Amino acid sequence: MTVTLDQPLELPCGATLKNRLGKSSMSETLGTTDNRVTAKLTRLYRAWARGGTGLSVTGNVMIDRRALGEPCNVVLEDRRDMDRLKAWARAGRENGTHLWMQINHPGKQAPAALNRETVSPSAVPFSDPNLKRFFHVPRALTVAEIEDLVRRFGETAALAKEAGFSGVQIHGAHGYLVSQFLSPRHNRREDAYGGSAENRRRFVLEVYDEIRRRVGGDFPVSIKLNSADFQKGGFTEEESLAVVEALDARGIDLIEISGGTYEAPRMAGQGQRESTRRREAYFLSYAEQVRSRVKVPLMVTGGFRSREGMAAALEDGATDVIGLARPLVLDPAFSNRLLAGEDAVSAVAPIRTGIRAVDNAAMMEVSWYTLQLARIARGKAPLADAGGLSSLVKVAGLIGWRRLRMGRLRAS
Repeated sequence: MTVTLDQPLELPCGATLKNRLGKSSMSETLGTTDNRVTAKLTRLYRAWARGGTGLSVTGNVMIDRRALGEPCNVVLEDRRDMDRLKAWARAGRENGTHLWMQINHPGKQAPAALNRETVSPSAVPFSDPNLKRFFHVPRALTVAEIEDLVRRFGETAALAKEAGFSGVQIHGAHGYLVSQFLSPRHNRREDAYGGSAENRRRFVLEVYDEIRRRVGGDFPVSIKLNSADFQKGGFTEEESLAVVEALDARGIDLIEISGGTYEAPRMAGQGQRESTRRREAYFLSYAEQVRSRVKVPLMVTGGFRSREGMAAALEDGATDVIGLARPLVLDPAFSNRLLAGEDAVSAVAPIRTGIRAVDNAAMMEVSWYTLQLARIARGKAPLADAGGLSSLVKVAGLIGWRRLRMGRLRAS
Protein backbone atom coordinates (compact mmCIF):
# COMPACT_ATOMS: atom_id res chain seq x y z
CA MET A 1 0.00 0.00 0.00
CA THR A 2 1.33 3.41 -0.99
CA VAL A 3 1.82 5.74 1.99
CA THR A 4 0.89 9.38 1.42
CA LEU A 5 1.68 12.56 3.32
CA ASP A 6 -1.87 12.90 4.62
CA GLN A 7 -2.13 9.34 5.91
CA PRO A 8 -2.40 8.89 9.72
CA LEU A 9 0.21 6.88 11.61
CA GLU A 10 -0.62 4.75 14.65
CA LEU A 11 2.24 4.47 17.14
CA PRO A 12 3.00 1.37 19.25
CA CYS A 13 1.51 3.02 22.35
CA GLY A 14 -1.83 3.47 20.57
CA ALA A 15 -1.61 7.22 19.87
CA THR A 16 -2.16 8.37 16.28
CA LEU A 17 -0.41 11.14 14.32
CA LYS A 18 -2.85 12.77 11.89
CA ASN A 19 -0.36 12.90 8.99
CA ARG A 20 3.22 12.04 8.06
CA LEU A 21 4.75 15.51 8.49
CA GLY A 22 6.80 16.27 11.60
CA LYS A 23 8.44 19.46 12.80
CA SER A 24 11.84 18.48 14.10
CA SER A 25 13.29 20.12 17.18
CA MET A 26 15.03 23.49 16.83
CA SER A 27 16.42 25.31 19.85
CA GLU A 28 14.26 28.43 20.11
CA THR A 29 16.11 30.15 23.03
CA LEU A 30 12.83 31.94 23.76
CA GLY A 31 12.75 31.30 27.49
CA THR A 32 13.52 34.01 30.01
CA THR A 33 17.08 34.71 31.11
CA ASP A 34 16.29 32.68 34.23
CA ASN A 35 15.06 29.79 32.03
CA ARG A 36 11.30 30.03 32.37
CA VAL A 37 8.53 29.59 29.79
CA THR A 38 7.33 32.67 27.87
CA ALA A 39 4.28 33.60 25.78
CA LYS A 40 6.58 33.72 22.73
CA LEU A 41 6.75 29.93 22.79
CA THR A 42 2.97 29.76 22.88
CA ARG A 43 2.64 31.97 19.80
CA LEU A 44 5.36 30.13 17.88
CA TYR A 45 3.90 26.67 18.40
CA ARG A 46 0.37 27.84 17.69
CA ALA A 47 1.63 29.03 14.27
CA TRP A 48 3.03 25.58 13.50
CA ALA A 49 -0.09 23.80 14.76
CA ARG A 50 -2.27 25.93 12.49
CA GLY A 51 0.19 25.29 9.66
CA GLY A 52 -0.92 21.67 9.32
CA THR A 53 2.05 19.67 10.65
CA GLY A 54 0.94 16.45 12.35
CA LEU A 55 3.76 16.25 14.91
CA SER A 56 5.64 19.15 16.46
CA VAL A 57 8.70 18.55 18.66
CA THR A 58 9.85 21.40 20.89
CA GLY A 59 13.35 22.76 21.17
CA ASN A 60 15.44 21.06 23.82
CA VAL A 61 14.10 21.60 27.32
CA MET A 62 16.85 21.13 29.91
CA ILE A 63 16.47 18.79 32.88
CA ASP A 64 18.95 20.66 35.12
CA ARG A 65 19.38 24.43 35.42
CA ARG A 66 23.05 23.86 36.29
CA ALA A 67 23.60 22.56 32.75
CA LEU A 68 22.48 24.83 29.90
CA GLY A 69 23.15 24.40 26.19
CA GLU A 70 22.22 27.94 25.08
CA PRO A 71 21.12 31.23 26.62
CA CYS A 72 17.43 31.30 27.49
CA ASN A 73 16.85 27.56 27.33
CA VAL A 74 13.70 26.48 29.14
CA VAL A 75 14.49 24.32 32.19
CA LEU A 76 11.84 21.99 33.61
CA GLU A 77 12.71 20.65 37.06
CA ASP A 78 9.54 21.39 39.03
CA ARG A 79 5.97 22.71 38.81
CA ARG A 80 6.71 26.44 39.13
CA ASP A 81 5.79 27.15 35.49
CA MET A 82 2.88 24.74 35.22
CA ASP A 83 0.32 27.34 34.08
CA ARG A 84 2.68 28.64 31.38
CA LEU A 85 3.51 25.09 30.31
CA LYS A 86 -0.18 24.27 29.99
CA ALA A 87 -0.72 27.33 27.78
CA TRP A 88 2.21 26.28 25.58
CA ALA A 89 0.85 22.73 25.32
CA ARG A 90 -2.68 23.90 24.46
CA ALA A 91 -1.42 26.18 21.70
CA GLY A 92 0.87 23.56 20.20
CA ARG A 93 -1.88 20.92 20.18
CA GLU A 94 -4.43 23.01 18.28
CA ASN A 95 -5.78 21.55 15.06
CA GLY A 96 -5.21 17.97 16.23
CA THR A 97 -1.43 18.37 16.33
CA HIS A 98 0.76 16.23 18.56
CA LEU A 99 3.18 18.34 20.62
CA TRP A 100 6.11 16.46 22.10
CA MET A 101 8.64 17.98 24.47
CA GLN A 102 12.25 17.22 23.66
CA ILE A 103 14.20 16.79 26.90
CA ASN A 104 17.95 17.13 27.11
CA HIS A 105 21.16 17.57 29.05
CA PRO A 106 24.08 19.16 27.13
CA GLY A 107 26.91 17.34 28.90
CA LYS A 108 30.21 18.83 27.69
CA GLN A 109 28.36 20.95 25.09
CA ALA A 110 27.53 23.48 27.82
CA PRO A 111 29.16 26.87 27.09
CA ALA A 112 31.56 28.12 29.77
CA ALA A 113 29.86 31.53 29.73
CA LEU A 114 26.61 29.95 30.99
CA ASN A 115 27.81 27.17 33.27
CA ARG A 116 30.08 27.14 36.31
CA GLU A 117 31.27 23.62 35.52
CA THR A 118 30.65 20.98 32.89
CA VAL A 119 30.01 17.27 33.35
CA SER A 120 30.29 14.41 30.91
CA PRO A 121 30.80 10.64 31.00
CA SER A 122 34.57 11.27 30.97
CA ALA A 123 36.92 14.25 31.36
CA VAL A 124 37.55 14.55 27.61
CA PRO A 125 37.70 18.11 26.22
CA PHE A 126 36.81 19.18 22.68
CA SER A 127 39.61 18.48 20.23
CA ASP A 128 38.66 21.33 17.87
CA PRO A 129 40.63 24.41 19.01
CA ASN A 130 37.89 26.71 17.72
CA LEU A 131 35.41 25.05 20.09
CA LYS A 132 37.73 24.29 23.00
CA ARG A 133 38.04 27.94 24.05
CA PHE A 134 34.28 28.25 24.60
CA PHE A 135 33.83 25.18 26.83
CA HIS A 136 35.21 23.98 30.15
CA VAL A 137 37.12 20.72 30.31
CA PRO A 138 34.34 18.46 31.60
CA ARG A 139 34.39 16.62 34.90
CA ALA A 140 33.56 12.91 34.79
CA LEU A 141 30.19 12.11 36.34
CA THR A 142 30.02 9.91 39.42
CA VAL A 143 27.68 6.90 39.42
CA ALA A 144 25.44 8.69 41.95
CA GLU A 145 25.22 11.70 39.61
CA ILE A 146 24.36 9.44 36.67
CA GLU A 147 21.53 7.91 38.71
CA ASP A 148 20.28 11.40 39.56
CA LEU A 149 20.30 12.39 35.88
CA VAL A 150 18.23 9.31 35.01
CA ARG A 151 15.74 10.41 37.69
CA ARG A 152 15.72 13.96 36.29
CA PHE A 153 14.87 12.76 32.77
CA GLY A 154 11.92 10.87 34.24
CA GLU A 155 10.78 13.83 36.35
CA THR A 156 10.86 16.23 33.39
CA ALA A 157 8.89 13.77 31.26
CA ALA A 158 6.26 13.36 33.99
CA LEU A 159 5.92 17.14 34.32
CA ALA A 160 5.54 17.48 30.55
CA LYS A 161 2.72 14.95 30.59
CA GLU A 162 1.04 16.76 33.51
CA ALA A 163 1.22 20.03 31.55
CA GLY A 164 -0.60 18.52 28.57
CA PHE A 165 2.18 17.75 26.13
CA SER A 166 1.17 14.67 24.15
CA GLY A 167 4.59 12.99 24.16
CA VAL A 168 8.30 13.39 24.90
CA GLN A 169 11.49 12.93 22.92
CA ILE A 170 14.87 12.06 24.42
CA HIS A 171 17.64 14.04 22.73
CA GLY A 172 20.16 11.31 21.99
CA ALA A 173 21.89 13.00 19.04
CA HIS A 174 24.20 15.87 18.03
CA GLY A 175 26.83 15.32 20.71
CA TYR A 176 24.74 16.10 23.81
CA LEU A 177 24.97 14.01 26.99
CA VAL A 178 23.10 10.88 25.86
CA SER A 179 25.12 10.92 22.64
CA GLN A 180 28.34 11.36 24.65
CA PHE A 181 27.60 8.23 26.67
CA LEU A 182 27.12 6.26 23.44
CA SER A 183 30.37 7.42 21.84
CA PRO A 184 33.72 5.75 22.63
CA ARG A 185 35.39 9.02 21.64
CA HIS A 186 33.77 10.82 24.59
CA ASN A 187 32.97 7.94 26.95
CA ARG A 188 36.15 6.35 28.29
CA ARG A 189 34.71 5.07 31.54
CA GLU A 190 35.82 1.75 32.96
CA ASP A 191 32.68 0.99 34.98
CA ALA A 192 29.24 -0.32 34.01
CA TYR A 193 28.55 2.80 31.90
CA GLY A 194 31.64 2.59 29.67
CA GLY A 195 33.89 0.33 27.69
CA SER A 196 31.80 -2.06 25.59
CA ALA A 197 29.04 -0.85 23.29
CA GLU A 198 26.57 -2.63 25.57
CA ASN A 199 27.80 -0.68 28.61
CA ARG A 200 27.83 2.62 26.71
CA ARG A 201 24.15 2.25 25.83
CA ARG A 202 23.23 1.46 29.44
CA PHE A 203 22.55 5.14 30.22
CA VAL A 204 20.08 5.75 27.39
CA LEU A 205 18.21 2.53 28.18
CA GLU A 206 17.96 3.48 31.86
CA VAL A 207 16.70 6.93 30.83
CA TYR A 208 14.05 5.36 28.59
CA ASP A 209 12.99 2.87 31.27
CA GLU A 210 12.62 5.62 33.89
CA ILE A 211 10.62 7.83 31.55
CA ARG A 212 8.33 4.94 30.64
CA ARG A 213 7.88 4.11 34.31
CA ARG A 214 6.83 7.71 35.04
CA VAL A 215 4.51 8.35 32.06
CA GLY A 216 2.94 4.92 31.48
CA GLY A 217 2.55 2.69 28.46
CA ASP A 218 0.00 4.76 26.50
CA PHE A 219 2.07 7.98 26.30
CA PRO A 220 4.39 8.45 23.29
CA VAL A 221 8.11 8.26 24.14
CA SER A 222 10.59 8.78 21.31
CA ILE A 223 14.28 9.49 20.76
CA LYS A 224 16.38 11.55 18.38
CA LEU A 225 19.39 9.37 17.63
CA ASN A 226 22.56 9.82 15.62
CA SER A 227 23.11 7.43 12.73
CA ALA A 228 26.79 8.11 13.47
CA ASP A 229 29.02 10.86 14.89
CA PHE A 230 31.12 11.12 11.69
CA GLN A 231 34.25 11.45 13.83
CA LYS A 232 37.28 9.19 14.07
CA GLY A 233 36.82 6.86 17.03
CA GLY A 234 33.21 7.94 17.50
CA PHE A 235 29.77 6.32 17.53
CA THR A 236 29.37 4.12 14.44
CA GLU A 237 26.37 3.10 12.34
CA GLU A 238 26.62 -0.49 13.56
CA GLU A 239 26.56 0.67 17.20
CA SER A 240 23.62 2.93 16.39
CA LEU A 241 21.71 0.01 14.88
CA ALA A 242 22.27 -1.98 18.08
CA VAL A 243 20.80 0.90 20.14
CA VAL A 244 17.79 1.01 17.80
CA GLU A 245 17.22 -2.73 18.27
CA ALA A 246 17.46 -2.42 22.07
CA LEU A 247 14.99 0.48 22.18
CA ASP A 248 12.61 -1.27 19.79
CA ALA A 249 12.62 -4.32 22.06
CA ARG A 250 11.59 -2.07 24.94
CA GLY A 251 8.67 -0.60 22.99
CA ILE A 252 9.80 2.90 22.01
CA ASP A 253 7.20 4.68 19.88
CA LEU A 254 9.27 6.54 17.28
CA ILE A 255 12.95 7.01 16.43
CA GLU A 256 14.04 10.21 14.70
CA ILE A 257 17.25 9.71 12.76
CA SER A 258 19.85 12.43 12.51
CA GLY A 259 23.65 12.59 12.73
CA GLY A 260 26.72 14.62 13.62
CA THR A 261 27.96 16.80 16.48
CA TYR A 262 29.23 20.34 17.03
CA GLU A 263 32.58 19.14 15.67
CA ALA A 264 31.10 17.33 12.64
CA PRO A 265 27.76 19.04 11.88
CA ARG A 266 26.25 16.64 9.32
CA MET A 267 22.75 17.46 10.65
CA ALA A 268 23.13 20.90 9.01
CA GLY A 269 24.13 19.43 5.65
CA GLN A 270 27.87 19.87 6.07
CA GLY A 271 29.95 17.34 4.13
CA GLN A 272 27.03 15.58 2.43
CA ARG A 273 27.64 13.77 -0.86
CA GLU A 274 25.95 14.94 -4.07
CA SER A 275 24.12 11.59 -4.36
CA THR A 276 22.68 12.20 -0.89
CA ARG A 277 21.55 15.70 -1.82
CA ARG A 278 19.73 14.35 -4.89
CA ARG A 279 17.66 12.09 -2.62
CA GLU A 280 17.11 15.19 -0.46
CA ALA A 281 17.18 13.46 2.96
CA TYR A 282 20.66 13.21 4.48
CA PHE A 283 20.14 9.95 6.40
CA LEU A 284 17.86 7.84 4.20
CA SER A 285 20.48 5.17 3.48
CA TYR A 286 20.91 4.54 7.19
CA ALA A 287 17.13 4.55 7.69
CA GLU A 288 16.87 1.77 5.11
CA GLN A 289 19.27 -0.32 7.20
CA VAL A 290 17.15 0.33 10.29
CA ARG A 291 13.98 -0.66 8.45
CA SER A 292 15.53 -3.98 7.47
CA ARG A 293 16.02 -4.83 11.18
CA VAL A 294 13.08 -3.35 13.11
CA LYS A 295 9.49 -2.23 12.62
CA VAL A 296 9.51 0.78 14.98
CA PRO A 297 8.18 3.94 13.29
CA LEU A 298 10.96 6.16 11.91
CA MET A 299 11.23 9.88 11.28
CA VAL A 300 14.08 11.05 9.04
CA THR A 301 15.09 14.70 9.31
CA GLY A 302 17.53 16.77 7.29
CA GLY A 303 17.44 17.80 3.64
CA PHE A 304 13.80 17.37 2.59
CA ARG A 305 12.77 20.29 0.38
CA SER A 306 10.17 19.13 -2.17
CA ARG A 307 6.86 17.32 -2.09
CA GLU A 308 8.26 14.92 -4.69
CA GLY A 309 11.25 14.00 -2.52
CA MET A 310 9.07 13.47 0.55
CA ALA A 311 6.57 11.31 -1.33
CA ALA A 312 9.39 9.16 -2.74
CA ALA A 313 10.87 8.55 0.73
CA LEU A 314 7.50 7.44 2.09
CA GLU A 315 6.79 5.25 -0.92
CA ASP A 316 10.18 3.55 -0.58
CA GLY A 317 9.34 2.69 3.03
CA ALA A 318 12.60 4.17 4.35
CA THR A 319 10.72 6.48 6.71
CA ASP A 320 7.26 6.78 8.23
CA VAL A 321 7.41 10.50 9.06
CA ILE A 322 9.05 13.32 7.09
CA GLY A 323 11.06 15.48 9.47
CA LEU A 324 11.13 19.19 8.60
CA ALA A 325 12.95 22.01 10.37
CA ARG A 326 14.23 24.97 8.34
CA PRO A 327 11.41 24.78 5.74
CA LEU A 328 8.89 25.34 8.56
CA VAL A 329 10.77 28.41 9.74
CA LEU A 330 10.66 30.07 6.34
CA ASP A 331 6.98 29.08 5.97
CA PRO A 332 5.13 27.87 9.10
CA ALA A 333 2.22 26.80 6.84
CA PHE A 334 4.42 24.77 4.45
CA SER A 335 2.72 21.57 5.61
CA ASN A 336 -0.72 22.88 4.62
CA ARG A 337 0.61 23.56 1.13
CA LEU A 338 2.07 20.06 0.87
CA LEU A 339 -1.13 18.43 2.11
CA ALA A 340 -3.20 20.47 -0.36
CA GLY A 341 -1.29 18.77 -3.18
CA GLU A 342 0.81 21.73 -4.25
CA ASP A 343 4.15 20.94 -5.87
CA ALA A 344 5.72 22.99 -3.12
CA VAL A 345 9.49 23.35 -2.86
CA SER A 346 11.05 25.03 0.18
CA ALA A 347 13.17 28.12 -0.42
CA VAL A 348 15.85 27.00 2.08
CA ALA A 349 19.31 28.06 0.87
CA PRO A 350 22.75 28.25 2.52
CA ILE A 351 23.32 31.31 4.71
CA ARG A 352 26.58 33.08 3.89
CA THR A 353 28.45 35.93 5.60
CA GLY A 354 31.52 35.99 3.39
CA ILE A 355 33.68 34.96 6.36
CA ARG A 356 34.95 31.45 5.61
CA ALA A 357 35.41 30.30 9.20
CA VAL A 358 31.87 31.40 10.06
CA ASP A 359 30.31 29.99 6.91
CA ASN A 360 31.91 26.58 7.51
CA ALA A 361 30.38 26.34 11.00
CA ALA A 362 26.86 25.01 11.51
CA MET A 363 26.23 27.52 14.29
CA MET A 364 25.83 30.39 11.79
CA GLU A 365 22.90 28.60 10.18
CA VAL A 366 21.44 27.87 13.60
CA SER A 367 21.77 31.51 14.64
CA TRP A 368 20.16 32.85 11.45
CA TYR A 369 17.15 30.60 11.86
CA THR A 370 16.91 31.42 15.56
CA LEU A 371 16.34 35.07 14.60
CA GLN A 372 13.51 34.00 12.29
CA LEU A 373 11.91 31.92 15.06
CA ALA A 374 11.93 35.02 17.24
CA ARG A 375 10.08 36.97 14.54
CA ILE A 376 7.35 34.32 14.24
CA ALA A 377 7.07 34.28 18.04
CA ARG A 378 6.39 38.04 17.95
CA GLY A 379 3.63 37.56 15.37
CA LYS A 380 5.77 38.71 12.43
CA ALA A 381 6.64 37.00 9.16
CA PRO A 382 10.10 35.46 8.76
CA LEU A 383 12.61 37.41 6.65
CA ALA A 384 13.81 34.93 4.06
CA ASP A 385 16.16 37.51 2.51
CA ALA A 386 17.84 38.61 5.76
CA GLY A 387 21.59 38.94 5.15
CA GLY A 388 24.02 36.52 6.74
CA LEU A 389 26.50 39.17 7.92
CA SER A 390 23.87 41.48 9.40
CA SER A 391 22.25 38.50 11.12
CA LEU A 392 25.62 37.48 12.56
CA VAL A 393 26.04 40.95 14.10
CA LYS A 394 22.54 40.81 15.60
CA VAL A 395 23.06 37.32 16.97
CA ALA A 396 26.43 38.23 18.50
CA GLY A 397 24.89 41.23 20.26
CA LEU A 398 21.85 39.28 21.45
CA ILE A 399 23.90 36.37 22.78
CA GLY A 400 26.30 38.75 24.50
CA TRP A 401 23.45 40.53 26.29
CA ARG A 402 21.77 37.29 27.32
CA ARG A 403 24.99 35.81 28.66
CA LEU A 404 25.70 38.98 30.63
CA ARG A 405 22.19 38.97 32.08
CA MET A 406 22.33 35.26 32.94
CA GLY A 407 25.76 35.65 34.47
CA ARG A 408 24.47 38.37 36.78
CA LEU A 409 21.52 36.21 37.80
CA ARG A 410 23.77 33.29 38.66
CA ALA A 411 26.10 35.51 40.64
CA SER A 412 23.27 37.02 42.70
